[in-house]
Amino acid sequence: MRKTVAAIDKKTTAVTEGDDLDTLLDAVASIVAGSLPIQQAVLVTATSWTSDNGSLHLFSRAADRWLLEERDIPVMLGRNGLGWGSGIHRTIIDSPKKAEGDSKAPAGVFRLGPAFGYDTEPPADTLMPYRCISEKDYYVDDVQSEDYNQWVRLGGNAGSPEQIWKSWEEMKRPDHLYELGVVVEHNAAPVVKGRGSAIFLHIWQERGVPTAGCTAMAKEDLTSLIQWLEPVRNPCLIQAPVDELGRLRLDTAAFP
Repeated sequence: MRKTVAAIDKKTTAVTEGDDLDTLLDAVASIVAGSLPIQQAVLVTATSWTSDNGSLHLFSRAADRWLLEERDIPVMLGRNGLGWGSGIHRTIIDSPKKAEGDSKAPAGVFRLGPAFGYDTEPPADTLMPYRCISEKDYYVDDVQSEDYNQWVRLGGNAGSPEQIWKSWEEMKRPDHLYELGVVVEHNAAPVVKGRGSAIFLHIWQERGVPTAGCTAMAKEDLTSLIQWLEPVRNPCLIQAPVDELGRLRLDTAAFP
């Protein structure tokens, strides 16, 4: 996965559905422009807002060039497609917008991490911070709770989740979808109640089965992705319908 397959020096171009490799590289260069600290980008493209599947591409920056390291990894998206999320991109006020319980994956630019999983240790050669999931770990989607869109580990005397929240998600799932994953920082700084919660890169149920709003892929592809990510290079997720990529720009205020 660390092998570079292509490079481009161009700065801007129009982005339309069905773009070739050069246009995808150019889109990343335009979105993550200037001297900002992002050096790795995970690009997920879909054909439309209602698409429940897409393709994942990996890019890294070397000096003033963006390099393609992997392309066309199949992923599953929300069963209702995508909606503009809340991340580190400039605000886009148009619809559709991501909201709690809408089964849409967030579109935009988002920080990544930590990685997580059921095993005590992460996959070999992982550099990202890693959190081992226990039966006491929950992600809270109760919009009335102060814990909304937070990962909470309940202590021994904290009581049951039913006593604390109206709605939550168990991280130690019996279907093993979260056996390995990465947190996507959607709606994280600040957290706005109702804008969506518990967004991850995680293992898919199988190809063809969409998610409740996350981005899912085969376990072997996710393992390789986690091993590729380097926290010192400030990796981000760029996710949108391909013909909307040209509207995305980083919010420079996110990098004081």
